[in-house]
Order: sequence, then C-alpha cells, then structure tokens
Amino acid sequence: MFTDPQSLTINGVSNSLPRILVEGSKSTYQKSDGLLTLVNSHINASGNRVRTMVRVDQKAVVPDPLTAVNDLENLAVYLVIDRPLVGFSATQVDQLVQALKAWLTTSAVTALYGREI
Repeated sequence: MFTDPQSLTINGVSNSLPRILVEGSKSTYQKSDGLLTLVNSHINASGNRVRTMVRVDQKAVVPDPLTAVNDLENLAVYLVIDRPLVGFSATQVDQLVQALKAWLTTSAVTALYGREI
C-alpha cells in the first residue's frame, strides 16, 4: 500500500492527499477541499492479465456563460497499464511508462488537446 498521505505537485504547488478509502484493490486519496483526487486500482482483466490504473481528477468551479450560475466541472487524467501476468518485468513496465511520460511534452499535450491524431 502506498504511504499516507500522497503528494501531488501541480504547477509547482504541492498538494497533500490523505487516503480516504480502501476497497479491495483500489485506494483513493483526496485533498481536504475535495477538488483533487488520486485513485490507484488493480483488476484482473481476463484471468491471465492485470489492469492497473492511476487516475487524477481535478474539480473546478466555473461560470456557465449562458446562465451566469457557477458549475462544478471535472478534469481527469489517467494511465492504464494492461499487462499479462508473466512475460514483462517491473523494469520493462517502468521503461515503457517513462518513454510515454517523455513523449508527453507540452507540445504533444497541446496537439492532443487540439484533437490531432
């Protein structure tokens, strides 16, 4: 189990996320104001595969331009590792995750946001 609390730095600001829930192979960490959540989970995808997910959700209060009423919107970013039970080491998984992280530069994220394929 990960240490409690977890820390997530966004735009240079460190956020403390205490563990608020453990359900089987899923744990949830959340900032005290409820606007930032980190979820780690593992599921058996088909008997011989494991699917691991790390997900970060950020909520923001945004004005609705049509009604001038504030609304709560959610942004989620997550990584799923879908692997067989045997055949790939933790090192190999880490190498692939690090390669994806390196590829996700600001220009790549901007292109993805612009729906480039």
